[in-house]
Amino acid sequence: MLHERSSDLAVAAKIDVSIEELPAAPGPGFDSNARIAIVHDWCPNFRGGERVLAQICKQFPNAEVFTLFDFLPQEVKEQYFHDVEFHTSAANRIPMVHKFYRSLFFFCPFLIEQFDVTGYDAVISSSAAFSRGVITRPDQPHLCYVHSPVRYAWDEQFSYLQQGRLGFGPKGMLYRYMLHRLRTWDTRTAHGPDLMLANSNYVRSRIQHIYGRQARVVFPPVTLGELPCVEDKDDYYVSASFLAPYKRTDLVIRAFNEMPSRRLVIVGEGQQSACLRALAGPNVTFSGYLPRKDYVDTLARAKAMVFAGCEDFGIALAEAQACGTPLVAFGRGGAVDIVQRLGSSSEPTGVLFKAQTVDHLKQAVERFEENSHAIAPRACARNAGRFSEENFDRAILESLDAVQALHEIM
Repeated sequence: MLHERSSDLAVAAKIDVSIEELPAAPGPGFDSNARIAIVHDWCPNFRGGERVLAQICKQFPNAEVFTLFDFLPQEVKEQYFHDVEFHTSAANRIPMVHKFYRSLFFFCPFLIEQFDVTGYDAVISSSAAFSRGVITRPDQPHLCYVHSPVRYAWDEQFSYLQQGRLGFGPKGMLYRYMLHRLRTWDTRTAHGPDLMLANSNYVRSRIQHIYGRQARVVFPPVTLGELPCVEDKDDYYVSASFLAPYKRTDLVIRAFNEMPSRRLVIVGEGQQSACLRALAGPNVTFSGYLPRKDYVDTLARAKAMVFAGCEDFGIALAEAQACGTPLVAFGRGGAVDIVQRLGSSSEPTGVLFKAQTVDHLKQAVERFEENSHAIAPRACARNAGRFSEENFDRAILESLDAVQALHEIM
């Protein structure tokens, strides 16, 4: 394997540079008709990671997808993965597995290693957990796009255990041991890919901290063509995400409960749907999941989007910017890459707050309203141009060129 060679550090130095240092045009050119195996953790629904997967598939017409679980509706397959062949794990055939697949995380490293991708010209793994650990040939180019290191196995372990009410009883200790085993496997497989791409500077720093590897930052693709910039805004704020605990929609609701004159619309569903609805005051409304057209319209007409979580990147935040909608967001994670901060840019596109508290969020909303005249919808839309599909496509091809060239000199 590449990481077992004594020349590893010298080789890594040649390819572990920022994507900005690469030439504007691809090098010798990776053959777009090559047989590519794209390995993606799982496809429970069509969210940010699956949008990245779909964009990679568009680039390579002969690509095939390997994923542990596939629950995508047929209409999504027809629209985004037309003629793409999907290979799933044996566990995908377990009855009712869509209800508990996340609980099988301890089994997923074994399952991902059962995919045979050794006959393909190259491998691209799209990884937030397991796909990076797929077994490849020593001479097979392997490019890994990292959405995040495994959140619940590393720095967010204690938060996940607390949310699951897993203390130090027998069940809690069993989960802690399985997470320990997952960390061991995750560290062992971290040097399998020839090159890692991070979806934000925040994820790049986590890759460096956890795995000791350098990564290039390649922002996820945003479909700018279907996101019109709307300058005539309504009087409501919007929060749009999967309603999971780490998104901190509860904090947004608590803050707006204390600002009853301001309207908040929450888009999305998730495991917290019921408790968040119970928490909300009369100025907070829930739309649930929306069809794409209605979702875009809701984003575009909002006065601003409010987000209190720490997102690895946050495609919804970038989509809001493309619609000309300012952001009020927690100043950690991908939001730092997306927002041009008020007071730090000649064309500000939003406000960041320092701490995940009700008071800090309320102060950020008030600061936004006091300075909203300085944040132009057109500036927000121009800012979103950095996240275009074209920029993403070019970066993927350039990175594959670099990996292919690495193998040619070995």
